[in-house]
Amino acid sequence: MTYSGRVSVGGAADVHELKDLMITKVAVGPMENNAYLLRCRATDEQLLIDAANDAGTLLGMIGDDGIASVVTTHRHADHWQALAEVVAATGARTYAGRYDAAGIPVPTDTPVDDGDVIRVGQVELTARHLVGHTPGSIALVYDDPHGHPHVFTGDCLFPGGPGRTTRPEEFNSLMDGLEAKVFDALPDETWVYPGHGNDTTLGTERPHLAEWRRRGW
Repeated sequence: MTYSGRVSVGGAADVHELKDLMITKVAVGPMENNAYLLRCRATDEQLLIDAANDAGTLLGMIGDDGIASVVTTHRHADHWQALAEVVAATGARTYAGRYDAAGIPVPTDTPVDDGDVIRVGQVELTARHLVGHTPGSIALVYDDPHGHPHVFTGDCLFPGGPGRTTRPEEFNSLMDGLEAKVFDALPDETWVYPGHGNDTTLGTERPHLAEWRRRGW
């Protein structure tokens, strides 16, 4: 079946099947957070992005194979409500941006800096540190050797604009980071997996960058 990226809390997961990687998306919790399970097709190793809520749903999605690691995209509480339970059940190694790790109540085994590589089996994800929504937010880029890139943006980029900021300097920082590290570095075909809501592509969002700058959010 064709992947749409549209999921709802209590509904079925959606699976994006790539040649080397399977990406399963599910929505959980009262804030309708997205969680993503990545599975290396060569090794069957798995990695979870954002143990946001509803550990039972997440552990059911993970299945008996478990996960090697879980990445928290940023320190806001709606993105780690199930983290302690998932880690306790799986023994997964934890990753988070270095400057957000102290705000996550589950210890971070590996603090992540800009450009760091996180592996799931034979697949490599490159971290991009984006300052503004939080001090230590990270996006994860999978540069698919068989197709276009894929980027997991947490709450830094959504369909229709960047993530929430509270001060002009935070907004400007987030926009600068998105433009330099995401939009300038990746092609229009890049698939965007946000922390809430539907997926998008960089090509869909790129024409609106100047508009976002003008409106300031």
